Parts: sequence; structure tokens; C-alpha cells
Amino acid sequence: MSTFSMKLTTILTDQSALLALKDSVIHDPKNVLATNWSISTPVCNWIGVRCGSKHLRVTALKLSGFELVGTLPSHLGNLSFLSLFKITNNSFHGRLPVQLSKLRRLKHLSLGNNSFSGEISSWFGSLTELRSLYLYQNNFKGVIPFSLGYLPKLEMLSLFGNQISGSIPSSIFNISSLQAIDLSYNMLSGKIPASLCKCKELQSLSLSINQLEGSIPVEIGNLSMLQIFYIGENHFEGEIPQQIVNLTLLKEFNFGHNNFTGTIPNQIGNLKNLESLHLGGNNIAGPIPPAVFNISTLSDISLASNQLSGHLPSNMGLWLPNLEVLYLGGNHFVGPFPMSISNSSQLTRLDMSRNYISGPIPDTLGSLRNLKMFNLEINNLTSSGMSFLSSLTNYRGLEVLSFDDNPSISGKLPGSVGNLSGSLEEFYASACNVRGSIPAEIGNLSRLILIEIGDNEMTGLIPASIGTLEELQHLFLSYNKLEGSIPSELCQLNKLAFLFLTSNKLSGPIPACLGNLISLRKLFLGSNMFSSSIPSTLTGLNDLLSLNLSSNSLSGPLPIDIGKWKVLTSADFSNNYFSSDIPTGVADLKDLTQLSLSNNRLTGSIPESLGDMLSLEFLDMSKNNLSGEIPKSLEKLPYLKSFNVSFNRLHGKIPERGSFGNFSIESYKGNEALCGAPQLHLPSCKTKPLKNFKAKVKLIVYVALPIASTILVMVVIIIIFRTRKRKDKLTIGEDLLPLGTWRRISYHELYQATNGFNESNLLGNGSYGSVY
Repeated sequence: MSTFSMKLTTILTDQSALLALKDSVIHDPKNVLATNWSISTPVCNWIGVRCGSKHLRVTALKLSGFELVGTLPSHLGNLSFLSLFKITNNSFHGRLPVQLSKLRRLKHLSLGNNSFSGEISSWFGSLTELRSLYLYQNNFKGVIPFSLGYLPKLEMLSLFGNQISGSIPSSIFNISSLQAIDLSYNMLSGKIPASLCKCKELQSLSLSINQLEGSIPVEIGNLSMLQIFYIGENHFEGEIPQQIVNLTLLKEFNFGHNNFTGTIPNQIGNLKNLESLHLGGNNIAGPIPPAVFNISTLSDISLASNQLSGHLPSNMGLWLPNLEVLYLGGNHFVGPFPMSISNSSQLTRLDMSRNYISGPIPDTLGSLRNLKMFNLEINNLTSSGMSFLSSLTNYRGLEVLSFDDNPSISGKLPGSVGNLSGSLEEFYASACNVRGSIPAEIGNLSRLILIEIGDNEMTGLIPASIGTLEELQHLFLSYNKLEGSIPSELCQLNKLAFLFLTSNKLSGPIPACLGNLISLRKLFLGSNMFSSSIPSTLTGLNDLLSLNLSSNSLSGPLPIDIGKWKVLTSADFSNNYFSSDIPTGVADLKDLTQLSLSNNRLTGSIPESLGDMLSLEFLDMSKNNLSGEIPKSLEKLPYLKSFNVSFNRLHGKIPERGSFGNFSIESYKGNEALCGAPQLHLPSCKTKPLKNFKAKVKLIVYVALPIASTILVMVVIIIIFRTRKRKDKLTIGEDLLPLGTWRRISYHELYQATNGFNESNLLGNGSYGSVY
């Protein structure tokens, strides 16, 4: 009876702890706890709960992926028989209760992919039975506690995806049972402890995306069981240690995006199990050891963005039957395109861009039927009539094709481009000396998201068939010789975000229907021959970030509702025939950093409200017919770096504060009535010394007027007296200064007559002015 009572009491303790957890959950979208965890049902039958047959106590709690939101109550520390606690992929938050340290039987603790915060407490070191500790993808901060090294049976440690800082404690590598360590995606610093050589069982070490530094300890060669080694995106330096070649079981090797120098060890061919080799984004030089291309297990090679050089072996593809990814871009490779690469029939991504590869693009690449990305940009490749495009029509899964910046390719873009993969999403052919017209067949590529055919010699019209590309987001046709009008079919591209047509020979009015493209972020129509006015519909593009209409023949006023472009950051209306005043609504463009209105026919004054455009860095209003003064409010613009109002009809004093102390006379020349500081070589501004006009008026009224009246009375009396005394002696005199005919003198005449108010012509200064 007493034994039964003890068992009843302890299972009720577990039940109480679990009900406390249920009460701490504030959101249970799948009703897992709400409908199942009930006192009317035995605890051991609850979803996610498992009990031991011997003691009838809760030994496992698994609630992963139920989208639960809440905190962990301290009562969970009473689950004294718990050996497995797994609540991954939920939204638990807050700090971990210290009472969890009482779970001395715990072997597996998995709290990954939640929102826990605070530090990783030192009490974890008391859970000496732990085999696995998963705290990944939370919001833990602070340092890794040294006490984790007190877990003698730990095999798996995953802390990736937190905000942990500080160095890696050497105590961790004293755990001889460790098989996997993942500390990536944190803010760890310092060096890799040399003590890692003690982890003889270690199979996976991931330290990527931190701030670790220093060289790789040579002791790394002692980890004979290591299969995965990730240290990419840190600040490591020095050479790749030769001891790496001792890791004969190594499958995945990622040293990318660090500061490694030297060469690739020649003995790397000893790694016969290697599947992935990532050394991109370093400063590694020299040729690729030929032995690399003999590792038949390799499926992923990334050596891009280094200083590698030399010829690519002509037979490099013969012994790589499993190769799927080959990134060699951004190096100094020379010589011809390796024809043997076509033997790697499993290739899905091939990037040889930004090198010095020369010669023809082979027409015999048809065997690469799995290719999804093919990048040859920025090389010295050639192709007669772009014949290689025909071989690419066999790539039914091709998504990205780029051969731009190969100026020797030349030729016309063939109609066969329309036979490329129906999966093609990105097509780059800029700066290839392409001639002729854009083939209408390009409209067959229904999944295209991006087209770049700029900086070529293309002529003719923009084909209306582009309007059928419903997925198109980016269209770059700038720097060609295209003519005619913008086809109205382009207005059907509802997803178009970037339209670049700059520097062509396009003409006619800007289609009003472009205002229907509400997804537009950048619209560049500059340096063409567009005429008429800006369609009022364009101000309906509420998400427009950049607008360039410069160097056309546009006329009429600027849009009166220009302020609707709320998020606009740059606008260029220069070199047109815009007239009328600058609309005051321009001041509503609070994010605008660049505004050019130069070389138009704008009139009126500069709006005072421009001083509220605090993001402005570049402001050019030169070569217009603006009048009035330069608003003093512009002194409030904290980021203004370039300012130009030259060749207008402005007058008055140039502002001096804020950024105006950095601008030269070039910003103001051609305005004959401006005055300012001496360094600008403009006339100085003469100011009247009246400071309190109202007070002086009062003084005249209440003091000077009575005195003047008294003096006037006295003068009259004296004059009468003298007149009576000398009336017989007075004679009528003649005027000494006869009145002449006077005319008004303009400021311009005065300015010329005094040689710009030069001091050499100055006769003297008075209280209210100067005499020349």
C-alpha cells in the first residue's frame, strides 16, 4: 500500500509539472495540449509524453513542431526521471528556469528553433548525463560557459544561430566523446584552441560565419575521424595547413571567405572521399593542383574570387563524373575553354566568369542537360554568329545564362534564342558587340524575370512580344541605338520593377500607361528623344525609388503633384524644356538625396520649403530663369554636398551657414545680383545698422518731435526779427545750383562703372553706405 501511494504521489508530481507547462502556453493553434492534456486521462497517455515502465514516471517529453507559444515554468525541474526533453520548432521564449538544473537524468536536451533569450547559464555543466545539447536558432547572448567542458558524455553540441560572443572555451575540446560541434552563425572571436586535437572522435566541426581569426592550428591534422570541416566567413589568415591532407575521411571542406594566402596544397588529391571543396573568397594564388580533378567523389568545387592563375587543364572534366557545381569565377585563368567539361554530365552550375579565358565558346556542350546556371561573363571569348546558343537549346532546365562583357562575341542575336529553356529566368548579353534587332522570339521565354542586353549596337524597335513576359521584373536595354516609341505592350508587365532604356534613340511621348506599372522601383528614360510633357499618371507610381528623364525634349510644367513620389531617392529632370515654377510639393520628397533640374526654363523663386528636404545631398538648379533670393532655409540641409544655382537671375545674400561654407563661386556664377562672403569674389552685402526699428520710431515720436517743434518756433522768431532789421539791405540772389534733369541709375550700371564696387574707386564710407 505504501509503495502504491509513493508511485501515485510521484506521477501526480509529474502531472502537476506538465499542467504548469500547459498553463504557461498562451497559444496552442493545433489544440494539442488544450484537448489532450487533461486530468481525466492518464499522464502517460498524453500526446508527447512517454513514461518508464519501471517507475511509472515521465521519462520523455517531445512537443516539436506544434507551433506553441509560451514560456517554460520552473515546475519542469520536478520531472526528475526525464531523460529526453525536445521542444524544437516552436515559439517558446524568455529565460530558461534554473530549476532545469535538477534534471540530473537528462541525456538529450533539444530547444532549437525557438525564441529563448538570456545567457547560456553555467548550470548546464551539472547535467552530467547529457549526450546531446541543441540550443540552436534562439536569441541566446553572452559567452559559452566554461562549465560545458564538465559534460563528460556529451556527443553533440549545437549552438548555431544565436548571438553568442567571446572566445571558444578550450574546455569544450577536452570532451573526448564529442562527435559534432556547431557554433556557426554567432559573433565568436579569438582563435581556435589548439586543444581541439583531444577530440579524437570528432566528425563534424562547424565554426562558419563568426569573427574568428588567426591561423588554423596544425593540430587539426590529428582529427583523423573528421568528415565535415566548416570555417567559412571568418577572419582566418595564413596558409592552408599541410596537415589537412591527413584527414582522409574528410567529405566537406569549407574555408571560403577568409583571408587565406599561399597555394592549394598539392597533396589535396589524397582526400579521396572529398565531396565538397570550398576555398572561394580568399587570396589563394597559383594554379589548381591537377590532383583536384582526379577526386572522382567531388560534387561541389568552389574556388571563385581568389588569385588563382594558369591554364585550366584540358582534361579537367574526364574524372569528375559526380561534379554538380563548379565555381571558378573571379580569378586569373587564361587559355581556352576546357572542352572536356562536357563529360561532367551531372553539372548543374558552371561559373567561369571574370577571368581571361579566350577562344571560342564550344558548340559541343549539349551533354550538360542538367545545367541550370551557365556564367561566362567578363572574359575574352568568341563565337561565330553566336552559334553556341543553338547547343544550349538542349538545356531544358537552364535558369540563368550570362555571357555579357565578352566584346569579341559580336554578331546578331539569333531567333533561336526563343528556343532556349522554358525555365530560363535570367538572360545577360550586355557589352558583347551585339548588332541587329532584338528578335521577337524572345517573347517565347515565358518565365524570364531579367533581361540585360545593354551596351551593344542594337537597332530597330523594342519588340512588342516582350509584353507577353508576365514574370519580367528587370529590363535593361540602355546604351544601344533602339528607335521608335515605347510599345504600349510593355505596360502589361505588372511585375516590372526596373526599366532601363537610357541612351537610345527612342522618341514620341512617354506612354501614359506606364503609370499602371505599380511595381516600378526604377525608371530610367534619359538621353533619348522623348517629347511632350510628363504624363500625370506617372505620379501614381507610389513606390518609385529612382527617376531619370534627363536629356530629352520634354516640356511643360513639372508634375504639380510631384509630392506623391513619397519614397523617391533620386530624380533627374535636367536638359529638357520644362517651364513654370518649381512645384512646392517637391518638399514632400523627404527621402530624396539627389535632385537635378538644371538646363530647363523654370521660373519663379526657389521654394523656401526645400529646406525641409533633410536627406538632400545633391541639388542642381543651374541654367534656368529662377529669380528671388537663395532661401536661408537651405542652411538646414545637413548632408548637402553639391549645390548649383549658377546662370539664373537670383539676387541678394548667399547663405553662409551649414554646408554653404563648402561651395565655391562655381555654384553661383551667372547671377549678377548675388552678394556674399569675400572668398566667393562677389560684392559684399551692405547691411543697415538698424536693429530695433520700432524702438527708434517711438523715440522719434516721443522725443525728437517735440524738440524739433521747439527749435522750429525759435527759428521762425529769429527770422522775423532779422527780416525786420535788414529788410532795406536785402537783395534778390540767384540760384548757385540750378536744378537739372536727373535720371535713375540701375544697379547694373553702378556695378560696371565702379568695376564691381572695387575698393580702388571707393571715395569714402558713411553710416548708411559708400561713395564711389
